[in-house]
Amino acid sequence: MTTLLISQANFDSHVTPSGHPERAERIRAVERALADERFAPLVRRWAPSGDLSLASLVHDPEYLARLRDVRPAEGIGRIDEDTFISAGSLDAAATGLGGALAALDAVAMGEVDNAFCAIRPPGHHAEIRNPMGFCLFNTVAIAAREAQRKYGAERIAIVDFDVHHGNGTQDIFKDDPTVFYASSHQMPLYPGTGSPNEHGVGNILNAALQAGTDGEAMRIAYLESLLPAVDAFAPDFLFISAGFDADYRDPLAQLNWKPEDYAWLTGKLMDIAERRCSNRIVSLLEGGYDLHGLADGVTSHVTMLQDGALRNAH
Repeated sequence: MTTLLISQANFDSHVTPSGHPERAERIRAVERALADERFAPLVRRWAPSGDLSLASLVHDPEYLARLRDVRPAEGIGRIDEDTFISAGSLDAAATGLGGALAALDAVAMGEVDNAFCAIRPPGHHAEIRNPMGFCLFNTVAIAAREAQRKYGAERIAIVDFDVHHGNGTQDIFKDDPTVFYASSHQMPLYPGTGSPNEHGVGNILNAALQAGTDGEAMRIAYLESLLPAVDAFAPDFLFISAGFDADYRDPLAQLNWKPEDYAWLTGKLMDIAERRCSNRIVSLLEGGYDLHGLADGVTSHVTMLQDGALRNAH
């Protein structure tokens, strides 16, 4: 496997208040983990600035203008109880998007097999009309639309293993049968969406996990439901919303996943990508708020993307 790592030079341009869980230190922790010599084979690139007008592919036409209006000239502005925007946030969001699109290009053109994007702010809570949940733009949704628009992908699958349900991604694609969204998440938990009864037009599949769910129960949910459904959808391209806040150490949730659980799940998704879409995977960082849990989860995820080790483990 040839794996691309997209890094973001200006990740700290998006400033959040002191004590906020979604902070620049998260990316520093990821960078330290991926500096290990085991990752020497990675193809490494910096994220270029992306065109935020592409937000109109998934957000309403006034979305970008509204964010520009609320962005402060200096300091930090508040969008809602949890979501903040600083003077440099749109610059950071633009490079996050540019990184995702650069990863898409490299994978779609066959330069690499798969890619991981260490970017912030996260995106999967941003709905058609509303930024929320630490998220400004739904980066994975924009990238999925660009895969369709630029590369003619007819069937996109997005698998979201963040501990919080990606209400924004579901909101954007719930009426679109060309995009399949599969999510595992703790429930009840923020943002309160993600019931197994939410099916969209047959393209939404939610696995709600109770507090305390460990890796064994997670494997059952994926083997019995999520993985067969994604495989049956036969995507041309597989995107991952890679949140690492289901880790047992995370302060914002109560699941009990271990780093090896992320390796197992990544391997299973790689198996599907090998069968269905010539290995094409683009993975984008979402949540993960304990720095050690985040670093360990990313290490397991990227090791599997790079090496394919233990892919057939049960």
